Amino acid sequence: MKIEFRYITVRELANSYFNNTEDGSVSAYGGKLNIRPPYQREFVYKDKQRDAVIESVLKNYPLNVMYWVVNGENDYEVLDGQQRSIALCEYVKDGFAVNNLRFSNLPSDKQEQIFNYKLFVYFCEGTDSEKLEWFNIVNIAGERLTQQEIRNAVYHGTWLSSAKVKFSKKNGAADKVGGQYLNGSPIRQEYLETVLSWISGGNIERYMSEHQHDSDAKELWQYFDCVIQWVNATFPTYRGKLMKGLPWGEFYNEFKNEKYNPDRLEERIKELIEDEEITKQKGIYEYLLSGESKERCLSIRSFTEKDKRRVYEKQQGICPHCKKQFGIEHMEADHITPWHEGGKTTPENCQMLCKECNRRKAGK
Repeated sequence: MKIEFRYITVRELANSYFNNTEDGSVSAYGGKLNIRPPYQREFVYKDKQRDAVIESVLKNYPLNVMYWVVNGENDYEVLDGQQRSIALCEYVKDGFAVNNLRFSNLPSDKQEQIFNYKLFVYFCEGTDSEKLEWFNIVNIAGERLTQQEIRNAVYHGTWLSSAKVKFSKKNGAADKVGGQYLNGSPIRQEYLETVLSWISGGNIERYMSEHQHDSDAKELWQYFDCVIQWVNATFPTYRGKLMKGLPWGEFYNEFKNEKYNPDRLEERIKELIEDEEITKQKGIYEYLLSGESKERCLSIRSFTEKDKRRVYEKQQGICPHCKKQFGIEHMEADHITPWHEGGKTTPENCQMLCKECNRRKAGK
């Protein structure tokens, strides 16, 4: 199947829009586009989904890529994107209101913004059997574009081409340098998405917009290389599943200027891995980088409900700190000797404190 990418504005799409309620046919794009061909499902958006399409356009957020099939010169049909297309066309034809505003109620600049909004459309050309097969893949089997693939369609250009050379190839540069630390697939743009999230502080769209027309993506690659070098220098021993998929870029952003002793860190990692009280070993790295101040990262083993009830009954519901009596639902289990001081999660080391006293103790 031959595939070509084009931009289509909402104005172009909605030109000569016609929804035939008698036979169910829907056409647009100057009468050249069949929005509801025979193999399309008769599915109608709920109002919330329909409104979300319009709100996305008003906020200039990218919609998912659409697929049109080329049947001949000036003859197309929607392969994927039927409901988005109908929602857009119905709205600009005053078919419904969003937030109590119809299209005709909008200021002229907002109307123009909607009319000039660019849709991202793949034009697919092939046989009938190929069209149906493609439809099944993209619309039924769930093989939709990932969010990063959609961003790539929006912010395509020289910068993206350079970035994809490094981050979007199996056994490519990013895979070889730091693939052992990343989840997902480079081919599905998950490596690129992860590193973009790190360098942008989570605002991927803004970063891609700012750099879309750069001649290359050297900055992104240099950043990633620095992250991996820092990880390797700080934690020389690679521990597979414990390290794979952690937000290393976020750690680098926060802790890169701290001074660490890799040998001492290695000793502590071994100790913590062997500690049966820790239920979340992947949290060991953030815990150590934070100077062992983020105990929550480790998810220290909790007391059982049976142990809590026994201790509560033994205390007769009296908080040992404030000496007041409470129902068990207003009390929390606490380690008498804290975990970081060697305390274990055993009935002998458990006390039931009222919520206020427990919060006060935890804050010390």
